[in-house]
Amino acid sequence: MKELVETIARSLVDYPDNVDVKEHQQDNTLILTLSVHESDMGKVIGKQGRIANAIRSVLYASASHQEKRVRLDIKEPE
Repeated sequence: MKELVETIARSLVDYPDNVDVKEHQQDNTLILTLSVHESDMGKVIGKQGRIANAIRSVLYASASHQEKRVRLDIKEPE
């Protein structure tokens, strides 16, 4: 799952080296946290969150056969 999010995000941004995905397990949910370069946030989120929702849809579809819940959080750069 982590590799899927990294691949999608790197294809969207201007600074692919700054794409970072961290994953951790909480109960029965795999939580993926995506962070990108500050100037790439808009490219990953998209207008009205359409790109972020599309990434989540692909992620949920790929996780549906694993009987595991997946959540994608997009974190602002620090």
